[in-house]
Amino acid sequence: MVLDVGGTIVEDRGDVPQVLSSALAHYEIQSSAEEIRRRRGASKREIIRYFVEKQTLPPGADRDQLIARIYDEVSSHLTEVYRSVPPISGAEKAFQQMRRDGYLLATTTGFDRAITTSIFARLGWEGYFAATICSDDVVQGRPAPFMLFHAMEAARTGSVAEVMAVGDTPLDLLAGTNAGLRAVVGVLSGASNEETLRREPHTHILGSVAELPELLRPRI
Repeated sequence: MVLDVGGTIVEDRGDVPQVLSSALAHYEIQSSAEEIRRRRGASKREIIRYFVEKQTLPPGADRDQLIARIYDEVSSHLTEVYRSVPPISGAEKAFQQMRRDGYLLATTTGFDRAITTSIFARLGWEGYFAATICSDDVVQGRPAPFMLFHAMEAARTGSVAEVMAVGDTPLDLLAGTNAGLRAVVGVLSGASNEETLRREPHTHILGSVAELPELLRPRI
């Protein structure tokens, strides 16, 4: 069971788009709320790169250095923001039940390692997961399937037919579909409403991860 982080197991209060928009504006990089929204769930560095590469910069400007500066600002602000963001109601209880039922759990996220480590350490969640894969662990983030494959590798799971992915954004669902997983589950606890998620390939739409143990319960 591979779970997204922001909006799926911890609450999404809209901080990520706000921080991205503010940091881009600080460096006079144009963006729009709609363009950022469509990229929810992607690597934050890749989102920044997208907007910087669209921008006409002064002659001699180093795009890579600019991307790095903006990313450092975003990462610093998000680390601070997520010191107080609460978990999704019922998430930890769901982890415990799925572990008792014999499932291996892993996470993938568009956050980097520093932000993810900070969140899990604060919540005491490190022991629940066989793998925690971050955007800086792969060359290309969602909707590419590589974080999911990385999680499978770390958890020593050899077949996509044994894996479910869960997330709150269209890119989460597309990544699971591109990986060819057994199930791709959308949750309504984060960035996307039901209409938005149902446009993407999926196997289930749930209110939140709290409903996963019931979904997985054997039917007689």
